[in-house]
Amino acid sequence: MLFHPPPAPKKRLLSLTKDLKGGDWKGWTVGSETYNSLVENAFVPASRFPETGFAVTIDKASYSNVRRFLNMGSTIPPDAVRIEELLNYFNFGYTDPPRDSCFFLHSYLSECPWNQDDQLLFLKVCARKVDPAKIPPANLVFLVDVSGSMDMPNKLPLLKSAFSLLVNNLREIDTVSIVVYGSTVGVWLPPTSGGDKKKIQKAIEDMSPGGPTPGEAGIRAAYRMAKSQFIKGGNNRVILATDGDFNVGETSEEELEKLVSLHKQWGIYLTCLGVGMGNYKDSKLEVLAKKGNGNFAYLDNEREAEKVLVSEFTQTVYAVADDAYLNISFNPSLVKNYRLIGFENKVKVLSDSMNEVQGGEVGSGHSLLALFEITPTDPDSTEITDKDRLARVALNYRLPHDSTNRVSFYECPSRQTAFRDLQPCYRFASSIALFGGLLKRSKFTSQAGWKDVIDMAQKSRDPEDGVQQEFIGLVEKARKIYGRRKRRRIEE
Repeated sequence: MLFHPPPAPKKRLLSLTKDLKGGDWKGWTVGSETYNSLVENAFVPASRFPETGFAVTIDKASYSNVRRFLNMGSTIPPDAVRIEELLNYFNFGYTDPPRDSCFFLHSYLSECPWNQDDQLLFLKVCARKVDPAKIPPANLVFLVDVSGSMDMPNKLPLLKSAFSLLVNNLREIDTVSIVVYGSTVGVWLPPTSGGDKKKIQKAIEDMSPGGPTPGEAGIRAAYRMAKSQFIKGGNNRVILATDGDFNVGETSEEELEKLVSLHKQWGIYLTCLGVGMGNYKDSKLEVLAKKGNGNFAYLDNEREAEKVLVSEFTQTVYAVADDAYLNISFNPSLVKNYRLIGFENKVKVLSDSMNEVQGGEVGSGHSLLALFEITPTDPDSTEITDKDRLARVALNYRLPHDSTNRVSFYECPSRQTAFRDLQPCYRFASSIALFGGLLKRSKFTSQAGWKDVIDMAQKSRDPEDGVQQEFIGLVEKARKIYGRRKRRRIEE
C-alpha cells in the first residue's frame, strides 16, 4: 500500500479583500529578535472591491511586547506592532449575545480624528460567556522550554510563577501533564488531577534550565501526551511556554507550521506564552498559535502573567467558537474608499496566490473592536442607493467539537455620531489605533502626533481603569523616545 503525504497547508491570511491582488513588499526586524514582515492595509476602492474580511482572534501579545520596548527606552520594530492586538488588550464594554447566536455585533460611524475628510467605522463583536457550571473538564499539557536560553529572570522563573498562578484555577475534574524540552525531552509530570495542587506546584518549582532547544521534539511529545489523555467534548489544550528560539530539529516557521497544522486536526488547541528579550522569536510563536487553532500572549512581567492566566483565565483557555472570521461588504454609493486598521498580512503569504482567510479561536466573553477608516462618496456626484445601510456583515464560525458552519448577520447603519458624542471607550480606542499608526510610521497617520494621542486618551479615559492609565504613561514614554530620535536626525 502506497503512502501519500498530506498536501502542504494553504497559506492563511489575517484579512483578505476579495479579488484584490498583492504586490511586492519588504519589512525589517531588530537584533536577533524576529518578527513577521507585515504589509499595512491600504485604502481600497469600494466600487471595485466592496467586500473584505478578517479573522476574529483574541491575541494580545503585541501590546505587552510594545510595553516592554518602551519601558526599556527603546524604539519598536514596526512589524512588532499589530494594532488589532493593541485593541484586544483593552476592555471596551460587553453585551450578551442574543440567545440564538454566539456573538453580539454593533457599530458606530463617526469622523476620523486624524483625517478630517474621512470617517471611522467602529465594529464591536462580543462572544458569549461560558456558563461556569457547564465548563467541561480540561486536559492541559504544559509544554515548557527549559533550555539554556531560558536561564534569565524574565524567562523560566517568570514562567514558573505564571504556571503556579494558573494551577490555582484548576478543578479535580481537570488533568494536567508537564512536558519539558532542553537537555532532554520528556514527561516531567505524568497526568495528574487538578485537585492535587501541591504535586503540580512542586513539579513546576523543580524545573531548571540547561541544554539546547529541541522545540520540534517537544511539540511532538506534548501532542502525543494530549492525545493519550484526550477528553471527548472536553478542553484539550497544549500550553507552550518559550522564547521561541528553537535550534535543534525543524526550526523554520514553514516546517513548524506544517507540524502544528497536522496535530490541529485532532481537536487539540494550542496556547503560546512568549517570554524574554534579545533572542525572542515572536514570528515563530505567532505562526504556531494561529496554525494550532489557538491564541498567543507575551508575558513581560508577573502582573501580565496574572492577567492572562488568572483574571482572563476562561477567555485564554476556554473557546466558545472556532474558525471565526468576519466578512463585511460596503455600500459603494456611500463609501468611496476604505482601509481596515490592523489585521495585516505577512509579505510571503500575500505573494502566494493559494491563500485564504485564517479563522480564529475566540475565548469565552471576548470583546473585539475592529476599526475601518472610510472616505465617503461625494453626495453631489454619486447616486445614493440604500442610504441607511453603510455595510453588511456576516460573521462565520463553528462551535467547538461541531463541524456545522454558522453565521451571524448584522447591518451597519450609515447614521453618523459626532466624535465628541461617542461613548468614551470608542474615543479611547481611537487613541490606541493612532498610537499604533505612529509606532508603525504609517503614512495614513503622518499628519497627527503624540500630543494628539495623549489629548484624545486623557479626555476619554476611565479614571477607574488602571490599564488605560498605564497606556497614557506609555504614550508619554514613546513621545520622549521618538522625539529624541527625531532631534538626533535633525542634528545629523
